[in-house]
Amino acid sequence: MSYNFDQIIERKNTNSAKWDGLKDVFGKDDVLPMWVADMDFRCPQPIVDAIVKRAEHGIYGYPKRPVSYYESIIYWMKKRHNWDIKEEWISFSPGVVPALNMLIMALTNPGDKVVVQSPVYFPFFSAVKNNNRVLVNNELKLQNGNYVMDFERLEKQIDSKTKMLILCSPHNPVGRVWSREELKRLGEICLKNNIIIVSDEIHSDIVYSGYKHTPIASISEELAKNTITCIAPSKTFNVAGLYTSVVIIPNKKLKDKYKNILERIHIGMGNIFGIEALEAGYRYGEEWLENLLKYLEGNIEYSINFINKRIPKIKAIRPEGTYLLWLDYRELKLSNKELKNLMVDKAKVGLSDGAMFGSGGEGFQRMNIGCPREIIKEGLERIEKAINQL
Repeated sequence: MSYNFDQIIERKNTNSAKWDGLKDVFGKDDVLPMWVADMDFRCPQPIVDAIVKRAEHGIYGYPKRPVSYYESIIYWMKKRHNWDIKEEWISFSPGVVPALNMLIMALTNPGDKVVVQSPVYFPFFSAVKNNNRVLVNNELKLQNGNYVMDFERLEKQIDSKTKMLILCSPHNPVGRVWSREELKRLGEICLKNNIIIVSDEIHSDIVYSGYKHTPIASISEELAKNTITCIAPSKTFNVAGLYTSVVIIPNKKLKDKYKNILERIHIGMGNIFGIEALEAGYRYGEEWLENLLKYLEGNIEYSINFINKRIPKIKAIRPEGTYLLWLDYRELKLSNKELKNLMVDKAKVGLSDGAMFGSGGEGFQRMNIGCPREIIKEGLERIEKAINQL
């Protein structure tokens, strides 16, 4: 089957947060949206067909997840990531961010310390702070154009109150796909110090040639018992609006604690169309995904070549995974406010402000390249023109 990822599909006036929420985010609605992490591609046809078929039934009562739903998750994790998981490990969340909050509530106490590694997806910070836990930041190190974890600093920051580490794997926004060796070392530190790992692996299916995603829980049985893994079809198949995520918890004691929070808040039932989309995607979406990955790799090459040749004052960190490009503007020597104004008011491009991702993000911007190449071309040309006018 052929796939036309170059097709530009009108998303304005579809209640799209990305396209119709510009004024709320940027203060104006004439910017080109390349910010929030959803793609501008139509999702795989099997997902559309499954949703349409279910919609045609005409009754949308409370849903129940069938055995086939769990089987599709188990199949996908084995096929794509060589991890054998069991049905009894699988739980639900309406999103990875709600899962992070519920897991913090379930598995730690107020005053406990939770480690994150910035610059990182900013809801990690609020999940810790809003639940009255203490945020410990182990900032990533940028070395020779590549980010690495600072294991020595991490071990120095750990004490008896450190109870959890939230891992972003692959990492948003810097695009790292952590190696098995890096994950093993991180896991060993957490096991030695009785720190539970919560691994956000929502981008795990968006990994490029030469790299392989390793679920940290798949490395050993000991790590599996100490890790909660959060995945979703949302980034993979562009179905974020269906709010259906998977929480994999091999340790029954930890799973029971999570289940207690899920039931207390009463949000475990799920979205009837999300159930259909997840199963259809994991069963029939692989061919579409493989074609998507090739197109995204082309977008990355186009973007980096454009930046290197025409906007050399910007440095692009080449992503190993995700459809997010982490752009280094620090050579411009602008304040954070000046940089935001340059992008929004002069270039009229809506990117994600690097400072939102915590320490180490100042002077950076995150660009979503999950869109037709013509949109990327327009966005980069706008940025080029604005910088040339400085």
